[in-house]
Amino acid sequence: MTPPLQTRRSAVLDLSGRAKLRVTGNNRLRFLNGQITNDVRKAGETVAIEACVLNAKGKMNAHIFISAAPDCFWIDADPELRETLSARLERYVIADDVQIEDVTDRFSIFHVLSLTAPNLSDCRIVSVRRFTEPGWDIWRDGAVHDAVSEQLLSTCDLLDSAAADTMRIEQGIPRWGRELTEEIIPIEANLEERTIDYEKGCYIGQEVISRIKMSGQTNKRLCGLISLGDIPLKADMKLAVTSAKGKEAGWITSATRSDRIGKEIALCYVKRGFNDSGSKLDAFGPQDSGSVTAIQVEVTPLPFYLRLFHEISPDESEEKY
Repeated sequence: MTPPLQTRRSAVLDLSGRAKLRVTGNNRLRFLNGQITNDVRKAGETVAIEACVLNAKGKMNAHIFISAAPDCFWIDADPELRETLSARLERYVIADDVQIEDVTDRFSIFHVLSLTAPNLSDCRIVSVRRFTEPGWDIWRDGAVHDAVSEQLLSTCDLLDSAAADTMRIEQGIPRWGRELTEEIIPIEANLEERTIDYEKGCYIGQEVISRIKMSGQTNKRLCGLISLGDIPLKADMKLAVTSAKGKEAGWITSATRSDRIGKEIALCYVKRGFNDSGSKLDAFGPQDSGSVTAIQVEVTPLPFYLRLFHEISPDESEEKY
């Protein structure tokens, strides 16, 4: 059983491989506000915001975090987006006084899960929620990466990439290349509250986002799945409706074994009409033996720990998470 954050040691995750951009120029704020879903004015020197970069159809080009400095904005994104994000932003720099510099190799980023900011000198420390718990990004010159890592690990537990991926699945947090692709609209991925500001003004893709907001409907939605037979699930498995002769219902994007919940779980997209909590579906995919087997699964609310409130007492669920 995992103790609550208040009583356990902080954890640190090395995010130094993420793509990093530095945006400068007199028009940088106006330019970025025309490109992203959130309001850049919310970003500060000690606070980062989460946002999406869209195309004209409202589908995602990137998922990013932004913080500010007196003379620039700092952007970080999934490593896969290093080249495409820079090119996507550059495409719209026409008569603006804006410069976009790739600084990926110059800086390290460590993310510390802790209620309080780490006590480090000569670092840029930014409050940001990459998970559901409070967290802090530590930006430092890449040349001293190992020294900063050693210092952090003297007071923090290491959160490796596999453990971090399991945690984000448990918390229902989408990731680029899995739940987030160029075919997904942010609202479908439950990113509305985290990344969209409806009062900020125009940006590319805004009309589609506003239309979905008004209708209150999406064609599909990111959901959680529980394997009812405790059989492992796999990414890219197809989902079908058990009661409708195999009618296609969606697909799995990420899967893991959750020791916290004690079950095989997954994130998935499920089409409208089949994604109510408690809905039973079949997951299809090749097994290690090469055969294709139907695994019965149940749609459950995200984050997964909401399910615990129906299975254990509130005091127990607080202790477990």
